[in-house]
Amino acid sequence: MSTVRTGPVIGLLVQIGLLAVLAQTVGLGPAGWAAGLAYGVALCALLSRGMSRSGADDLSPADQVTLSRAILVGGVTALAAESLTRPAPVALMVVLTSVALALDAVDGYTARRTGTSSELGARFDMEIDSFLVLVLCMYVAPSVGGWVLAIGAMRYVFVAASWVLGWMRGSLPPRYWRKVVAAIQGVVLTVAMGGALPGPLTTVVLVVSLALLVESFGRDVAWLWTTRHLRRALAHDAAEGRRTPVVHGTADGLPWPEHRTVAVARRGIARV
Repeated sequence: MSTVRTGPVIGLLVQIGLLAVLAQTVGLGPAGWAAGLAYGVALCALLSRGMSRSGADDLSPADQVTLSRAILVGGVTALAAESLTRPAPVALMVVLTSVALALDAVDGYTARRTGTSSELGARFDMEIDSFLVLVLCMYVAPSVGGWVLAIGAMRYVFVAASWVLGWMRGSLPPRYWRKVVAAIQGVVLTVAMGGALPGPLTTVVLVVSLALLVESFGRDVAWLWTTRHLRRALAHDAAEGRRTPVVHGTADGLPWPEHRTVAVARRGIARV
C-alpha cells in the first residue's frame, strides 16, 4: 500500500487510539464517540483525496505535524460533543487545544526549514484551524451567546459566497495580519472556554476578536472586488496563450505582479 494511502489511515488509527484513551480516562459516551469517529473518517477521506489530487507521494514532515494537530482537534471535537450530555473536562480540553495551537507555529517552521511548503500543506493547515475555531465557538456559545458562532462560521460563509459570486474566486495575496487575526481567534476562544476571565470581560474580548475578523475578511473581499476586472482579463489572456506585460504599477490602486495575478485568477479559494 502506498504512503499516499497509509498516511491518512495511520492518522485515523491514532485518532481512534486517542478516543479510546479519553474514554478510559475522562469517559466518552455515544455522542463523543460518534463525533470523534465521524471527524476521523472525514479527515482520512479528505486528506487522502487531497494527496491524490496534488500528486503527493508522501506526507511531508510539516504535514505530519499538521496531522498531529488534526488528531488533537479530533479529541477536542469529541469532548465538545460529549459536553452536550454531561459536564466536559474543561482543563483537558484547554490542554489539547493549547497544544494544537502551539503546533500551528511548528508546522509552518518545519515546512520552511525542510523546503516542503506546498498548496496541500497550506490548505490542510487552514482547514484544521478553521474547524478548531468552529468547534470552540460551538462549545462556548451556550454560555456566551449564539452570536459567537459568527466567528467560526465566517470562513465557511466566505467560501460559500465564492461558489455563488464568481469575482470572489481566486487566491489572495499573502498578508501577515491575516495570520495574526486567525491566531487571535484560537487563543481568545481557548481563554473563553477555560473561563480564565470574568464573564463581561470575556464577552468584550470576543467582540473585539470578531471585529478583527470582520475587518480581515472585509479587506479580502474588497481586494477581490477591486481587482475583479484585472484578474478576469489576465485569466483570459493566460487561457488564450497570450503574454500580458508584467504589471509593476497598481491594479485598481493595489500592487499585484502579473505572474502572481494570473496564478490567482486561475486557482480556487486559498484564504490562509
